[in-house]
Amino acid sequence: MGGKTACVAYLQRKKETGEKIVVVTAYDYPIAQLAENCGVDMLLVGDSLGNVVLGYQKTIPVTMEDMLHHTRPVVRAARNALVVTDMPFGSYHVSIDQTIANAIILIKDGGADAVKVEGGSEMAPIVAEMTKRGIPVVAHIGLLPQTASLWEGYKTQGKDETAARQLVEAAQDLEEAGAFCIVLECITADVAKLITEKISIPTIGIGSGSGCDGQVLVIYDLLGLSTGKIPKFVHQYANLNQIISNAVNQYAADVRCGAFPAAENSFPMDEEEAKKLY
Repeated sequence: MGGKTACVAYLQRKKETGEKIVVVTAYDYPIAQLAENCGVDMLLVGDSLGNVVLGYQKTIPVTMEDMLHHTRPVVRAARNALVVTDMPFGSYHVSIDQTIANAIILIKDGGADAVKVEGGSEMAPIVAEMTKRGIPVVAHIGLLPQTASLWEGYKTQGKDETAARQLVEAAQDLEEAGAFCIVLECITADVAKLITEKISIPTIGIGSGSGCDGQVLVIYDLLGLSTGKIPKFVHQYANLNQIISNAVNQYAADVRCGAFPAAENSFPMDEEEAKKLY
């Protein structure tokens, strides 16, 4: 049996040939299947599910159990797309042994092809240990949603020379540690482009300009299905909020006035069986 089309080597070839990498988040089977059928390269089971699916204000409450629960249906839908699962807050912060154990759970029990961790140069030793054990790792630098609300908030990163240098160095350190891909979130476009040129592994941008090797969006933002504040860098390709609201309102109206279910759509009981009820 052959493997997936989208593997680590496949993504690396895309960087080398200049072909852009397409990534979306997915949290369930139907959406993952639709994205798979559209030929996306990577499905990210992001801990953003805490905000867009579970109703949390932050990603911090998301658990390993949550990530496993949502990874499994995405994996079942992904015949070709690479499935990457976020390691939630707390799952890679206590010890390297716990980090490796949790990553193995997401890959062995969840079926993910790789895991993603947030952090800069300080994460390089952890990434190195994980890759030594055969765990494929995607790094994530710039704005770090798991801890942004605890520190400086949701702000663009790399605005001054010192911050820019730190981001470039972090990307290089994480590449050297063995990460096969790096997400660049809310980094100034010039710095994101510089990082992309400085490292040999693919960069996936989110709010970091067009100079990255690929782009990722939260699928609910892309579809216009989010209920909270939409980041200014998001382009909404549909307005499913309005479409779904219209459909539910029409259904409710039809039920209340008796138009649904229509008589021709009902399944009457056999006449002889009906007589037995009286």
